[in-house]
Parts: sequence; C-alpha cells; structure tokens
Amino acid sequence: MKYISLIALTGFALLASCSSNPKKETAAATTDTVLAADIKQHIAVLANDSLLGRKPFTVGEEKTIAYIAAQFKKMGLEPGNKGSYFQDVPMVEIKSNPADMTIAGKATMDLKPGMDFVASTRREVPAINLKNSPLVFAGYGIVAPEYKWNDYAGLDVKGKTVVVLVNDPGFQSPEKFFKGDTMTYYGRWTYKYEEAARQGAAGVLIVHQTEPASYGWQVIQNSFSGSKLYLQQADKHMNRCQVEGWISEEVAKKLLGDAGVTGDIRAYARKKDFKAVPLNSTVSLALTTKLKYAMSHNVIATLKGSTTPDEYVLYSAHWDHFGINKPVAGDSIYNGAVDNASGVASVLSIAKLFTQQKEKPKRSIVFLSVTAEEQGLLGSEYYGTHPVYPLNKTVADLNLDALSDFGETSDFSITGKGQNDLDDYVEALTKPLGWTVVGDTKPSSGSYYRSDHFNFAKVGVPALDLHNGANAVGHDTAWGQAKLKEYNEKHYHQPSDSYSDTMNTKGMAQTTELMYKLGVKLSNETTFPGWKAGSEFKAIRDKAMGK
Repeated sequence: MKYISLIALTGFALLASCSSNPKKETAAATTDTVLAADIKQHIAVLANDSLLGRKPFTVGEEKTIAYIAAQFKKMGLEPGNKGSYFQDVPMVEIKSNPADMTIAGKATMDLKPGMDFVASTRREVPAINLKNSPLVFAGYGIVAPEYKWNDYAGLDVKGKTVVVLVNDPGFQSPEKFFKGDTMTYYGRWTYKYEEAARQGAAGVLIVHQTEPASYGWQVIQNSFSGSKLYLQQADKHMNRCQVEGWISEEVAKKLLGDAGVTGDIRAYARKKDFKAVPLNSTVSLALTTKLKYAMSHNVIATLKGSTTPDEYVLYSAHWDHFGINKPVAGDSIYNGAVDNASGVASVLSIAKLFTQQKEKPKRSIVFLSVTAEEQGLLGSEYYGTHPVYPLNKTVADLNLDALSDFGETSDFSITGKGQNDLDDYVEALTKPLGWTVVGDTKPSSGSYYRSDHFNFAKVGVPALDLHNGANAVGHDTAWGQAKLKEYNEKHYHQPSDSYSDTMNTKGMAQTTELMYKLGVKLSNETTFPGWKAGSEFKAIRDKAMGK
C-alpha cells in the first residue's frame, strides 16, 4: 500500500502547491520516487545484455517473456489467456531477393535493387515472376468515401502494377483536403499496400519523397530490404500483391514525365478531376524468397473486476527490440532500454499499483506486453485480429512506448491528439497540476500509425499513446528539446539505447502514475470513451457498439 499512500500524499501536496505557483512546483512534487526506482529496476533487467536485445525467435525472447510472466505471477495476477500468461503469435520470416527491375515501353529503364527501388513480397512462395505488368499512376492510391475520394474510380488494375504517392492529399495543400498536414491512415504506406491488394493489383510501387514520407531514401533502403516478419495467414498471403515496393523520386519523375505527368506530381494527383494515368510502359521483376516459420508470444495477465468483470481496460507495451545486429562502436547488442524496456517497466509498475489498491477496480484490467512491434506492430495486430477479450467490451487501450529518461517534465505529449475522448481524460487529470498536454509536433509524419495503439484503433478501440514532454523541470525548454533530438539522432534503434545507472526515471514515473490514474478512472466508470467526429476509426467503433 505504500505506492497508494505516496500517491495520496502527493495529491494533497499538489493541492497546496497549485494555489501558489503550480508551474514551478507541481511536477517535482508529484514524483513517486519509489515508483521511479521500481521502473529503473525493471529496465536494468530487460535491457541487460543477457537478454540479447529481446529479438523474437531467439533465446532473448524466451528470457524476456519468462521475466514478464514471472512478475505478473508474483503480483498475484491471473493468467490472461485461458490459464496461460502467453498468447501464441505464429509468424513467418520472408527474405526477398529481387533481381534488377526492367521498365519497357514509353519509358525504358533498368533499375538496381537497393539503389533505384526496393521490393519484396508477402506471398509465401519460393519465387515471384512479375512479367510485363502494365504500369498505371493511381495518384495517392486512396479510396476514402468519407472524403469523397477514389483514386481507383473506374479503374481495373487486375494484372497491373500501380504507382502511388506517399502520404495523403492534405499534405502541404493550398486547399483543405482530408485533415490538412495531419496525416490520416490513408497516407500511411501500409494502407497503400492494403488498398492495392483490395483492388486486385499485381504490384504496387510507392513514390518516395522525403518531406511527405518524413524520412529520407536511406531509411527506405535500410528498413524495407532484407528479412521481414509477417503474421502467418491461412492463404499464405496470396491475397496480397505479388510485389510491394518503393521507387526513388528520380525514377518516378522520369517514368511519370514520359507519360505527360510533369511538374508538381502531388498537385497533379490532387486535382478534383484526377483520373488514373496509364504510363504506357510495363514492369518486369523476378525475386526469390527464403521462408522460415516460427512462433513468438504476447504476454498477458488480468486483474478481474469486482462489479463488471466482463468489461476491460487494457494496458499495452511491446517487449521486443532488434537483438544482435550490426556493431556500432564495438557494441552489437541492441538493448532497447528506452525503446521499449521503459514501456514494459511502466506496465509492470502499473500492474503492481492496481494489485495494491485497497478496493478492486470495478472493471477488469488487462496487462498486455506484445511481440514484434519493431517488425511492423505484429503482436498487437495479432491480438487485434485474435482478441482474448471482446473488442466491444474493451474500454480503451493505454499504450506506453519509449518514455524519455531525462527526468520530470511539466508537459505531456499525446500521439495523434484529437482522435478520441481519452485526450480529454488526460487533460482533466493534468490541468489541476499545472501541466500542459500537446499533440504531435510533426503531424504529417503519421506517428499515430507507428506504435501498437494503432492496431487497437484499427479495430475501433479508443487508444492512447502518451509520452512525457520536452519542458524538463529545472531546465529551459530548449534543453529538453535537445535531449529528445539527441536520443532520436544518436540512440534510437542503436546499441547505445542501453541501460545506465545515471538514467533519470522520474519522468517515466510521472507518465506511469498519470496512466495509472487514468486507468483507475476508466475502470470505475460505466460509460465508454469514444472517437471524436472526423476520426477514421469512429464508424468501426460505432458499429461494434451497435450505434
């Protein structure tokens, strides 16, 4: 009960401090130092070299999930999946090896893999031979009835390969399309692949442009080549296009230019009378694959509610990282201390807080640590499509991913702020403390679609991804922003994201305590938070809830 006592005591301290100078005093006054120490201890274990970077399909996975399950059991939490702490997640590893790509016709080019294009397949077959597939420019590759937008209108793409633009029409548009510079899911590259497959295309090539993609061509070269993990499917992914890939902007300009699409190709595709453009060229590409099948695992535990145990508040965090990989400065173990030992540590600490409550929550609380986030949000996707608990009875997903380690802040950041009612809950909890809540600093990058909360949003469950902010207590804003920049540029997805005794986990404790309080509130209500008007996930939830 000492956690609860500390929270209660700091709450009283807050009331006193708010009446004087809240912005100066409240952040420091509320930090639970015991909670911060607990989080730090979990990170020290989860980011230890002995876990080998926590990569799925390795001994590191076995050690990681065993530790998390043991912690849940020690707290007295029930196994969350029919008597087990584990949910099997069947995956396939596909390594695609493309040959040169040949474009023939109006445009003629011989393109080199990794230089001019990247390409792979999800189809679980030994080889793919895309031969003389007609190329069509399908604009943004979007079908969005709510925005009265259909780039595939009147277009038959069976056997053809579509060339599409990254992001959506709203990006840097002089007119208001979609959500302006805030990317919708229609702008995400994963959607482009999905829609092309729904349309029956043989192949799909996304045109890379640095600004609308929010990353350079080198990211495509590094991240979209080599082996990839996918969830196993009964049809062996034969419902997907034969080829999924990207082409460089230079290649795209020549290809489109030879078909009369010149100048600003984004503006061309935004025109209200836009119709798909046959490129009068064909593409041929052969690739071979290496397949490996294996089982990974989500870890899940439950605290049964006292009054409405068939309604669930769910916490999530991914346990995986990149394992042993390319050495940097002599270190080849990618420990992922911030990303995302911090999130798992936070969920474990929240679980402990709930088990030490004097009174049980009325609704059940689910603690879920998922696999393969770094491979494409696979563990959460599997849970979303194979839920252990009914999605229309799941109140919310509260996700924790990569909490900053530079101490307390007077602000918090909500990824995709404005999507659902959970934003209002956070603001109601932070406002009395003098804390501020901000949204994405770069909404065009589509951050809301890049962590596990998205797979809950995708199936309609209101989802929140909360981070500590940049206004570090005791420092000016520039200092905190510099710390965030330093992590992103020097440590993100690098071996240097490792545990150190000098890590300041007080800011992590702030965020953890805030998420705990939010869960307490949700767990004792009878209502369900919803999606705000204009969210692309609202219709899914409304249908699931019988609205």
